[in-house]
Amino acid sequence: MKNTGLGISLVLSALLFVSCNNEKKSKMDFDLKYPESRKDDVTDNYFGTDVADPYRWLEDDNSDETAEWVKKQNELTFKYLENIPYRTQIKDRLQKIWDYPKMSAPVKKSDRYYYYRNDGLQNQSVLYYKETLKGEEKELLDPNLLDKDGGISLSTTSVSDDGKYLGYAISRAGSDWQEIFIRDIETLKDLDDHLEWVKFSGIAWYKDGFFYTRYPEPDKGQELSGVNSNSKIYYHQVGTKQSEDKLIYEDSANPDVGFSAGVTESKKYLIISASESTSGNALYVKNLENPQMPVKKIVEEFDDDFQVVDEINDKLYVYTNYNAPRYKIIEIDLKKPVVSGWKDFIPEEEGVLQMVSFIGGRFIANYMKDAYSVVKIYDEKGKYLHDLDMDIIGTISGFNGDRDDEVTFYTVTSFTTPATIYQYNIKKNKSVLYEKSKIDFKTDDYVTKQVFYKSADGTDIPMFIVHKNGIALDGNNPTLLYGYGGFNISLTPYFSISRCIWLEQGGVIAIPNIRGGGEYGEEWHKAGTLMNKQNVFDDFISAAEYLIDQGYTSPKRLAIQGGSNGGLLIGAVTNQRPDLFAVALPAVGVMDMLRYHRFTIGRYWATDYGTSDDSKEMFEYIYKYSPLHNIKADTEYPAVLVTTADHDDRVVPAHSFKYIATLQNTYKGKKPVLIRIEIQAGHGAGKPTMKMIDEIADMYAFAFYNMDFTPVY
Repeated sequence: MKNTGLGISLVLSALLFVSCNNEKKSKMDFDLKYPESRKDDVTDNYFGTDVADPYRWLEDDNSDETAEWVKKQNELTFKYLENIPYRTQIKDRLQKIWDYPKMSAPVKKSDRYYYYRNDGLQNQSVLYYKETLKGEEKELLDPNLLDKDGGISLSTTSVSDDGKYLGYAISRAGSDWQEIFIRDIETLKDLDDHLEWVKFSGIAWYKDGFFYTRYPEPDKGQELSGVNSNSKIYYHQVGTKQSEDKLIYEDSANPDVGFSAGVTESKKYLIISASESTSGNALYVKNLENPQMPVKKIVEEFDDDFQVVDEINDKLYVYTNYNAPRYKIIEIDLKKPVVSGWKDFIPEEEGVLQMVSFIGGRFIANYMKDAYSVVKIYDEKGKYLHDLDMDIIGTISGFNGDRDDEVTFYTVTSFTTPATIYQYNIKKNKSVLYEKSKIDFKTDDYVTKQVFYKSADGTDIPMFIVHKNGIALDGNNPTLLYGYGGFNISLTPYFSISRCIWLEQGGVIAIPNIRGGGEYGEEWHKAGTLMNKQNVFDDFISAAEYLIDQGYTSPKRLAIQGGSNGGLLIGAVTNQRPDLFAVALPAVGVMDMLRYHRFTIGRYWATDYGTSDDSKEMFEYIYKYSPLHNIKADTEYPAVLVTTADHDDRVVPAHSFKYIATLQNTYKGKKPVLIRIEIQAGHGAGKPTMKMIDEIADMYAFAFYNMDFTPVY
């Protein structure tokens, strides 16, 4: 099973422009009148503490009142944005720079090579294949034809073992809900098969069908906010109705446990991963050659991560952090799978092991060291052979394929270089350039450096800083500080088209690898969870202080940004140190830390956050930093632009709605605190290109405007 995002006249003109800009800004801000947000008398008691929740009515995503509130908020926000004089110029430049061909690394399956390509501004990337690498390109599936506005995206694709069928799952308007269809690859026609209420599922082919995971159909009106429970694994046979699917595995006694299914390359075993959070999983195995045998539970606890890389001769090779916070590969003999029989196959090293593939008789191990990639190659016995022949400071990904393939592909990217694809001969350890992106951006004009700074408790935190060569460290550079800090997610060097706009204006991009992420393994992750969550905020605040102390920027020129768990980060540090920032851009954030676990799959985040129900101590800790509950009337806040979407069923938009309603009704200053609510979009995945361009242009226009910086076009 394989690990199958100037002259004098110009100066005068610019000065006049800034003057007019400031006059307009003062008038526009003075005229801000926020929509009324009704307050209800709603109170919850947590371990003897009463907590008011006056805007709970905004949790109802189906009510006419919520819809009208959303409409009025958007009207105000877009009226404000439309008055920013260079908003259109930012969008035009962003659209121009975005318009270049993009391609994914090819993956071989049944003697064909499959890949995604986007001509530049297509809302969704198109799936193609070739019979040979130099053969004719054939279009297999264009999701842009499924919806004229680009609102339908491909969330999962999988080719059957015989190469006859494409199983594909679509998402509508960015929802996590998936619908699975089957396409005949030769005729390009879809069969009648249509599977619904699928979520967080792959398509694991076996014989003439596949395994997948689905949930019970939700109650009407609860599709985007109701709790998802009772995950089940089914087998679907091609050409039949979903109602005829065979139930393979469920755990009715533990409805909060979620399942995923995969099949080993030998087709001998079904691998079941069971989880009740975003970290740690149980591991079960079912012998497909003897279906009467019960499911064998190899790991029953949820304390560690276990991911099967492959199975060879009844031995599982498993990627895990069991007794190895930086991860390793272990060998489990299925004939005797007890823990005492487990063997270290590729032991834990200094770097964090991120991914392993078994291809062409080699284990290809992708490590992370100080947040960049180092790839090592091992033979089938686990003996180290050599490093990948490319010495690159960046992020390397890919290495997909089957165990008999002689060639595979990987992608290299950095903060200033878009994706470059290499073809890799495994036995010869030889890489050759396969595809290089061409973009209207002078990458050589920019420098990336990695620095280490001290956090509040003295911990050294690494941070990437990207900017034009030769910028003055005079504190006047517009700086965008981006962070995440959670769920073992690492922020490694990656290319972002949108950030080119910021860099071209002489701006600075700063990305700290704060605790809560996985940059230094599970210990780094745990140091930013539960009762250690304040470390995350301290690390980020210290990053801002470092940038100011070193002259990169100043509080009047510093914008902060983060999404999802990163949105929580931005909300929390905005409350704690509003004096440090000019602009805050929290996106799809977890803002109500007392109730997050009561929506969709929010309960899975409890291993990182804890919940308000756990204990008095945990409630008090969460309550102290929850963005929604720590907004103060006597504080001068930075300008805030919250972004969310109406179809976000991962971090439901009620988080952002309640947060901005509270901020607008509490904050007494003159800086704008606004919300931009995207319609027919979700948490972020699959968002159409034009919606992304519009949203990014609005955020940057808002940020530049509120740090009194005028971009030059």
